[in-house]
Amino acid sequence: MPDVYLEERHHQLRSEVRAFAESKVAPRMADMERTEEIETELVSEIARQGWVGVTVDKAYGGMGAGHLAKTITIEELSRVSGAMGAAVQASQLGAAKIIHFGNEQQKRTWLPKFADGSCLPTIAVTEPDSGSHVLGMQATAHRDGDSYVLNGRKIYIGNSHIAHLHGVVARTGPGSKGLSAFLVEADRPGLSLAPHKDTLGLHGFSFGELIFDNCRIPAANRLGEEGEGRDVAYSSSILYGRPNLTAVALGLHQAILEEVTRFTAERHRGGKPLHDMLHIKLKVGQIKSRVMTSRLAAYHAAHLLDTGAACDAELMNAKLINVESTLDSARAAMEIHAAAGLMDDVPIGRYLRDAHHIFAPAGTSDIQLLRLAEVALGQAKGQWSQRLSAVLSPAPAPAALT
Repeated sequence: MPDVYLEERHHQLRSEVRAFAESKVAPRMADMERTEEIETELVSEIARQGWVGVTVDKAYGGMGAGHLAKTITIEELSRVSGAMGAAVQASQLGAAKIIHFGNEQQKRTWLPKFADGSCLPTIAVTEPDSGSHVLGMQATAHRDGDSYVLNGRKIYIGNSHIAHLHGVVARTGPGSKGLSAFLVEADRPGLSLAPHKDTLGLHGFSFGELIFDNCRIPAANRLGEEGEGRDVAYSSSILYGRPNLTAVALGLHQAILEEVTRFTAERHRGGKPLHDMLHIKLKVGQIKSRVMTSRLAAYHAAHLLDTGAACDAELMNAKLINVESTLDSARAAMEIHAAAGLMDDVPIGRYLRDAHHIFAPAGTSDIQLLRLAEVALGQAKGQWSQRLSAVLSPAPAPAALT
C-alpha cells in the first residue's frame, strides 16, 4: 500500500469504516443479493456515520477530510458491498455541486444535513436520448416569475429512489451556455419516479429514473447563475465522479484478491492447495500486481486533488486503470474458480457483475482514453481540478513519491 500518501487520520478512518462494513454491512449481503430490493435503512445508517460529508467543510458540520479520505471511505465500503460503496459515492457526488457552486444560504441549509446523514443528495444529468453527452440534453427549465418549471427525464441516477434532494441540470437556453443547475426536493409536485428496474449488479443500490412534469421550484433553488449548468455537470463528474468510481472499483478489486487467495488456499487438487499449481499462482500474482498498481493510481490522483494541483489527466487515468484492471481480475478470478464461481454462495460472480456497473458512469474507458489523448496532443481545454479543488482546503497532505 502506498503509505507515503497516508497520515494517521487516514489509517484511523480506514479502520473505522472497515469495522463498520464487516459488522453492519456484511451480514446484510445475502438478503440484498437474494431480494435485489433497494436498501434504504442500511444506506441511512451509513450516512449517519458522517461519511457522505467527508469533503464537506467543518464549518458546515462535515469532516473536511479531503478526497483521499473520501477514496478510502468508498474503497472500504465497496470491499464488502459494491452497492453500499456506490450509494455513498453517489451522495458525495450530489454534495459536490453545493460545495462548489452553492451560495451561502444553500450551503447553510443543505451541507449540515448531508454531513449528519439526514439528507441524501443526487446529481441528475444523464438523459435517455443523450446519455452523458451534457450538451445534448433536452430536459428544460423555463423561468416563470419567481419560479422555474422543469420538464424532462433523467436516467441512471444514483440513489434516485431514496434521495431527498436532486441536483438537476436542465436547458434554459441554446448552446453550451444554455444549461443551468437546480436543487429539486424529492417531494416537489411534478417530480415522479419511474418503476425501478432490475439490474445486472449492485443489488440494493437505487439506480433509476426521475420524471419532471411541470415541476415548479422557487428561483432561489437555482444553483449558481443561469448558464453555469455545464460547469456544474463537468466539474462534479471530473472532481468527484471519476475518483469516486475509481474507489468503488478499487474496493471490489481488493475483495477479488482476498477471495482468490482464500479460495486457492482452501481448495485442493492432488492433495495440495490449488495455489501450488503454477498457472494458478501466476494468475494470483497478476491480480496482486493489478491491485497494487490500481491503488497507487487512485491514491496519487486523490492526493494531487487534495493539494489543488492540476490533475485532470491523473483522475482520468485512475478511473481507466481501476475499472479495466478490476474487470480483468474479476474474469481471471472466475477462471480460477471455474464451476465453483457460478454458485450463488461464492461472491466472485457478484464482484464481476458489480464491476461492470462502474464502466460507464463519469465516462467509459474509451472516453478516458480520448481525453488522455487530448492531453498528450495539447488539445485539453483547461483543468477543472486546479480551478475548483482548492475550495475544499483539506488538512495538509503528505509528500508525494519522488
